[in-house]
Amino acid sequence: MTDQKNTIDTQIIKLYRKILRNCKLSSAEADLVNLKLAFDYANDNCNSIPRLIEKPQIIKILETAEIISGQFSLGTTSIIASLLYEFLAAGIISKVEISKKFGPKISDICEGLSKISSIKSEKSSSQGENLRDLILTLARDVRVIIVKLAERLYLLRNLGHFSKEDQIRIASEARYIYSPLAHKMGLYNVMSEMEDLCMKYLESDSYREIGMKLHNTRAARNKFIKDFIKPLDIELANSGLKADVKGRPKVISSIWKKMRKQKVEFEEVYDKFAIRIILDSKLKNEKSDCWRAYSIVTDHYKPNPDRLRDWISVPKSNGYESLHTTVMVPGGNWVEVQIRSKQMDEIAERGLAAHWKYKGLKEEAVVDEWLAKVREMLDNPEADALHVIDDMRLSLENKEIFVFTPMGDLKKFPEGASILDFAFDIHTDVGASCVGAKINGINKPIRYQLQNGDKIEILRSKNQKINVDWLNNVVSSKAKSKIKLALKEEKLKEVENGKEILKRRFKNWKLEFGDPLIRKLIRHYKYNDAIDLYYNIATEKIDLLEIKNFLTSDQEVTEGKTIPVLEEDLDKIIQADKPDTSDFLVIDQNLSGVDYRLAKCCNPIFGDKVFGFVTINTGITIHRINCPNAQELISRYGYRIVAAKWKESDQDRHFLATLRITGIDDISMVSNISEVISKDLKVNMRSFSMESSDGLFEGTIHIFVRDTTHLDVLQRKLLKVKGVMSIKRLS
Repeated sequence: MTDQKNTIDTQIIKLYRKILRNCKLSSAEADLVNLKLAFDYANDNCNSIPRLIEKPQIIKILETAEIISGQFSLGTTSIIASLLYEFLAAGIISKVEISKKFGPKISDICEGLSKISSIKSEKSSSQGENLRDLILTLARDVRVIIVKLAERLYLLRNLGHFSKEDQIRIASEARYIYSPLAHKMGLYNVMSEMEDLCMKYLESDSYREIGMKLHNTRAARNKFIKDFIKPLDIELANSGLKADVKGRPKVISSIWKKMRKQKVEFEEVYDKFAIRIILDSKLKNEKSDCWRAYSIVTDHYKPNPDRLRDWISVPKSNGYESLHTTVMVPGGNWVEVQIRSKQMDEIAERGLAAHWKYKGLKEEAVVDEWLAKVREMLDNPEADALHVIDDMRLSLENKEIFVFTPMGDLKKFPEGASILDFAFDIHTDVGASCVGAKINGINKPIRYQLQNGDKIEILRSKNQKINVDWLNNVVSSKAKSKIKLALKEEKLKEVENGKEILKRRFKNWKLEFGDPLIRKLIRHYKYNDAIDLYYNIATEKIDLLEIKNFLTSDQEVTEGKTIPVLEEDLDKIIQADKPDTSDFLVIDQNLSGVDYRLAKCCNPIFGDKVFGFVTINTGITIHRINCPNAQELISRYGYRIVAAKWKESDQDRHFLATLRITGIDDISMVSNISEVISKDLKVNMRSFSMESSDGLFEGTIHIFVRDTTHLDVLQRKLLKVKGVMSIKRLS
């Protein structure tokens, strides 16, 4: 026991010293004294805080602080806040005490972090309201975001200590919420590590497979990189440019995304690694030096003009600056080359903290502009935080486009943004009255998608009215929330009108206007609430004579009518009539035999890792853990997730699976494949479609199999068919 305590004490001292080393160069003596006070307080009181994993709580606190000081390069203010906020959340120390000892800035950050910790997102769902509170708190201080990201990164690094259910929930939440946040903050290393760790637990088989292939091809890849770099090193030195040229493989999750997006196998992904040229340039020369280096690269290797990305002239909204190009080497392979200065590289590695360090505090406006937009959207009580997350994910997954106002001001939008997105970004009134725009002097309709370099002048009309179709023509959360709010206000006017109409008719019919009859009508027409009823009366979607006949008839006809199930009735769904005990799925530990159906979006089969999702009207839907919709369902609606697992059964079961098969086209290919499926393995085949081009074919097979083992055997057999190159299971 003593040895274990000594080991922990040694680890604590090492971590604290590491944090001190990270801070010493950029911190005043008084700040370091406060850091020591905060450390002592955390060390003395850490046993008062419940811990998530077996590690001592002080180790968790210090390892998070080490990420903040080292990987994020933040100063003592953020580090001290990370050391103290859990004690504020637990009620062990007050905000007033923190403010007295460490100052108001630190107490404010602690309060923000404490509010987030009360959500307990790692132990519960990220429901819409909780998520709104989370982002609204994050949006008040940049450092709150970064400390929270550091804590989440720590959790992901230690996911092995959690249960399987918690691993899936935490990884899904990180992929859906925190990875886009890291991207928005310019923390690409953090985003990449998060994405990789999430994939490790959510798509473990693909993660291991790609990792093994990267390991097996390392020697050949290293030789290729060495040969590619050698002439560039010589030419850069001859040109008087001090440069560090290196190559490194892309992270597993990045390669996996390319495989999915391009629908190719690992071997067909050409840019599995990137060459990075980092220039030691003075601040005033860094842009010109980058272009000089670009010229040297393109003198040696032929560039693809469509793949040039200039984020030096116009940096990304999170401060990222770099030149990207893709060049072809002898043999026909493409290689991505990134060119940047040392300062730009540190910004790319460490995000906004490095941005402020090199570019001056005024650059904090880059993220402040985004935070202001978030606050503007969420200050509206009707705003949906899920749309804010979707907006961040859109910026993560899509390219940015750059357009100009009539005065020449530059604005950035996600790819796919329309004139309406631009109009609502300027002002709500401008968006609401928009009838189109002059794009580079030419009139265009509101649904026109903006292109890089467009100069936009909005055309307005007092007679314009917002309609629901506009929601299909915008991609930004700001535009969506403003349109929804306007539609809701318009609807409420109609609702008041409809209510007055019904009141007058009730008086004419000598009926009492009150809750009993209104509820009766809501049930009859299958509406969620009275608002829908009044609105449909005002818009004449309901015949008032029909209402009169229904209410004045002796007997209410209810056959065929169903009352919509509300969220509070979910328990009733779960306790519904259960099928016989010979079923082959167990839903949750205490709910075996619950009514369920298999999700069509991922077609789970016996043996897949699965979970249950409680729906409002159709019981429980079973999804695969790696279902395309899984992360969103778990993150948004964690309170509806139930555990599910397969159990052995005598029941004769067959599940639909879909395979994509590619290979060399041959006249006998269809019969050879069909013979293996139908005769050799006696598998029932629903359909088989095949297309061929340039001597290659691609086919899709829908088959019924008993379980994953049966499917694996079938895939191995098919791979032995002459001419078959690859087989992949589809969702």
